[in-house]
Amino acid sequence: MSNQTSLFHDEEKISGPLADRMRPRNLDEFVGQEHLLGENKILRKLIESDNITSMILWGPPGVGKTTLAKIIAERTNAKFENFSAVLSGIKEIRDVMRQAEKRRLYGQRTLLFIDEIHRFNKSQQDAFLPYVEKGDIILVGATTENPSFELNSALLSRSKVFVLKPLKPDDILVLLKKAIGDEKRGLGSMKIHVTDETLEKVAVYANGDARVALNTLELAVLSTNPSPDGVIRITDEVLKETFQRKTLIYDKKGEEHYNLISAFHKSVRNSDSDAAIYWLARMLEAGEDPLYIARRMIRIASEDIGLADPKAIEQAVAAFQAAHFVGMPECSTSLAQAAVYLALAPKSNALYTAYLEAKEDALQTIAEPVPLHIRNAPTKLMEELGYGKGYKYAHDFENKVAAMQCLPDNLSGKEYYRPTASGEEQLFSQRKKQLKLMQTDK
Repeated sequence: MSNQTSLFHDEEKISGPLADRMRPRNLDEFVGQEHLLGENKILRKLIESDNITSMILWGPPGVGKTTLAKIIAERTNAKFENFSAVLSGIKEIRDVMRQAEKRRLYGQRTLLFIDEIHRFNKSQQDAFLPYVEKGDIILVGATTENPSFELNSALLSRSKVFVLKPLKPDDILVLLKKAIGDEKRGLGSMKIHVTDETLEKVAVYANGDARVALNTLELAVLSTNPSPDGVIRITDEVLKETFQRKTLIYDKKGEEHYNLISAFHKSVRNSDSDAAIYWLARMLEAGEDPLYIARRMIRIASEDIGLADPKAIEQAVAAFQAAHFVGMPECSTSLAQAAVYLALAPKSNALYTAYLEAKEDALQTIAEPVPLHIRNAPTKLMEELGYGKGYKYAHDFENKVAAMQCLPDNLSGKEYYRPTASGEEQLFSQRKKQLKLMQTDK
């Protein structure tokens, strides 16, 4: 047991929001994260044996990061320092580090918990490095952002990253029922009637966040007048009044931004129109810039469809213009129209692979001069040097094609664009074969 005052509320004097009052006090009360805290799982063993090493707890809001830190504080023999990246700066960091250095000289460890560690800039994060390396502190950081993007690589390499998952509706249902039945810390002293079906709606609404679920339950209870028999009845109608607009977890600069646009792009590529609309809605309702999505659809139209359906890019550009002209929420259906069109269109990545191969040759092969016969000769000197000599004007030939090499010598005969048989691209495939025959007949 820790040598410090408990960080949890005294049961007899407990107060504050329900979510804080019902915070798990030990691993047995903790719900969820079985992959880390189940029997014989690594994090549970580290906590129970008081062998905590520097770590980063990464997960969405309301899944237990701060609670885990407090449980660690109760179990460790190290001095526990709670630090907020929102409220602290370099001066506070240095003060805490000096104290930790002194404690180590007397044989005591310091466990430093930093909430929202991603809010520290890189220079602030650097200030911890020497003390982590010397063993003056055991750093436990909590973050909702991808550590790969937000933390210094040096600090990250010295810490174990534990990924906490959003709570499942069943996990949140357990917490809600505990809160209703707990007379000391929860709502058990009140007469509350609520069906499992109604509680399940709260659990789904919470979107994996226990804090949201408990706060919603508390608001529903406190805003409902008891019946004549003294019972507070939480019905679906009460929930409708209690529910505010569901806040989707989303950071337009963080990992979820890339995850959702990736899901959208891959759904369209896989011709799944229903998934495409869903991911589109997830992004738009979370506040994503509609023009960003429209720009991605223009890319999809060329990368994944191309000449299999030449109208695809027209749809994407039209959606971009609609989003630009009318904005949200009116442009949502225009974007949905384009998304469905792109999803259902025949697919070909022939243009995409053609450009990649041409790009590779442009970067990796010798940049040979433009063949003289396809250069312009705007001056007499250039004409005397052979610029334009031997050029064949396509319109002078039957079928408007001449037998003339247009690639540099080192790439002569190279084929980049290889049309598929998908959609209208089969017509371009036939046309390309015809043109090749015409060129060889000259």
